[in-house]
Amino acid sequence: MSQTRPIDEHSMHTRTCGELRFENVGEEVTLTGWVSRRRDHGGLIFCDLRDREGITQLTFDPEHSDGDAFKIAETMRPEWPIKIHGVVRARGEETTNTKLATGEIEVLTDHAEVLNTSVTPPFQIEDGIETSEDTRLRYRYLDLRRPEMMANLKLRSDFTFAIREALHNREFMEVETPSLFKSTPEGARDFIVPSRIQPGNFYALPQSPQLLKQLLMVGGVERYYQVAKCFRDEDLRADRQPEFTQVDIEMSFVDQNDVMSALEEVLSDAFGRMGVEMPTPLRRMNYWDAMDTYGSDKPDTRYGMHLVDLTDIFANSKFKVFATAANEEGSVVKAINAKGAGAWARAKIDKLAGVASTFGAKGLAWIAFREDGSINSPIVKFFSDEEMAALRERMDVEPGDLVMFAAGPRLLSDEILGGMRSHMANALEIKREGHDFLWVVNFPLFHWDEDRKAYAAEHQPFTLPTETDIAKIEADPLAAGSCTYDFVMDGFEAGGGGMRIHNAEMQMSMLKLLGFTEERAESQFGFLMEALEFGAPPMGGFALGLQNGNAHRVAGEDAVIFAVEVLFRVLHGEHDALRVLCKRFSRHAGIGVLLVDDGGNAELLCGANDGAADVTAGADANIRLKRLDDALGLDRRGEQAEHGFDVAADVLRR
Repeated sequence: MSQTRPIDEHSMHTRTCGELRFENVGEEVTLTGWVSRRRDHGGLIFCDLRDREGITQLTFDPEHSDGDAFKIAETMRPEWPIKIHGVVRARGEETTNTKLATGEIEVLTDHAEVLNTSVTPPFQIEDGIETSEDTRLRYRYLDLRRPEMMANLKLRSDFTFAIREALHNREFMEVETPSLFKSTPEGARDFIVPSRIQPGNFYALPQSPQLLKQLLMVGGVERYYQVAKCFRDEDLRADRQPEFTQVDIEMSFVDQNDVMSALEEVLSDAFGRMGVEMPTPLRRMNYWDAMDTYGSDKPDTRYGMHLVDLTDIFANSKFKVFATAANEEGSVVKAINAKGAGAWARAKIDKLAGVASTFGAKGLAWIAFREDGSINSPIVKFFSDEEMAALRERMDVEPGDLVMFAAGPRLLSDEILGGMRSHMANALEIKREGHDFLWVVNFPLFHWDEDRKAYAAEHQPFTLPTETDIAKIEADPLAAGSCTYDFVMDGFEAGGGGMRIHNAEMQMSMLKLLGFTEERAESQFGFLMEALEFGAPPMGGFALGLQNGNAHRVAGEDAVIFAVEVLFRVLHGEHDALRVLCKRFSRHAGIGVLLVDDGGNAELLCGANDGAADVTAGADANIRLKRLDDALGLDRRGEQAEHGFDVAADVLRR
């Protein structure tokens, strides 16, 4: 008899539905779970019993144990929770189910007890269903019973535990940071929480524990981590929900190589526990090398189709679009070669312009080199024989190839071709074998925000510039690099981090370059600036995403690692299981909300204590931001209105 598992202790069952094997034949067992399928074969009833661990077939025989269990089985229906007792027996060779881990055995049942009944579920509780996502989300508690969903939750649990153990074994200290904090600009809008004790004031839910973990380093923690909930008020995307989880890590008295090497050990250990080998040390690819070669700062290097620079070839071209880009500083002419796509029909190739537009292109220039040796393209008439010969050689052109171009600013051209590279790899079903782990390092320190007409931090305003580029910060900010590193797996950004500025004077200079006045910097980051003056050590950190929407990173045949199904997703509708929405609040909830009507009349509804009426988010009151500012006594030109109360106003308006 196999050893009793902890899950079978202090429980109604003595075994789970996923653990019985041929060696358990003859063992008396008690099982619990839900009726997955019931098949009445006249003389016998077969039932598939499902719990979180798997499925076991039950057999009910009217000649066994006076038929008591059989009589109950006649009444059972799908998703009824039951408890049974019986004996494990071997299935015949012809009835063995090789698709089930328990397929060699069944349980001959002598006692059955119905623990509850169930209405008919809105969809089949099994893998591979084609039910709409909205329906699955509305009945998420039923969706979770499906084996693939339960496997996802277990995967997430196992990987999180593996990461925790790997960090603990390297003397990292788990520290929780507050969920209610002040609003600080971190790249997205804040979720705000009104303060009942201080009416008119709001907390912000953390977009990340960034500033707090820097304070922990000043405090001497030295090696910190936490599995942190983060909140960002962003539009819903496939890879981002309003709340998400990350493993947050910070180290002090380190340089960049120390942090990256320590993280490689942690990640390799955790991946290894999940059955995925991650050889170390990892490759380190410069940001611009990644962009110029793969068109992405999270490149999948498991296949080719590299971006090729053709700028010099078309410097004197009669094709004006290429010639202009080739002679304009900061612009390029580049191309990729999608081998095999040159045989596509013209109509299919023409549709690629629409795909390119999603990556920022205004059109798509292309040349199809047909398999019969002919050339099809609307632009080749502008090319000289010398240009065509040089193009063929540099792009390694063969019959059946499709060459696609981008001409214009370097970064935009890289991004367009990088997007097309990924699209064509999928369209051509190019195989990606094994895993591809690497670091992308030395991201730009700044980018130009065209909307604001100002410099913006590429990562965050606390990132340390590379030592060799400090002099460039004022002379040519866009040329300055940063001490940053993103962890890339199979073409996805799985995590990222960087070294922090630990000098108060440098931090203030950085904020000023980003458009902060000294007063505004003091108001928002005064606590950090003050801390940096008390002997802040060199520090750097990292954040590893544990979920990105409901996508999966796949390891061979197994769904592995970061992005597991979001448990209860927040939707703009009525279809999520827990109704986690901006909806009607009962007066008994004690929630304080400020409403301002068209006339500028402000009313602070403080819940049960004032006997206020129910408050409906999205009520008919049309909130005017300027009226709200008046009610709160805010100056919209000030930093609080800009970064904190804009969000509050928007929430109240909704």
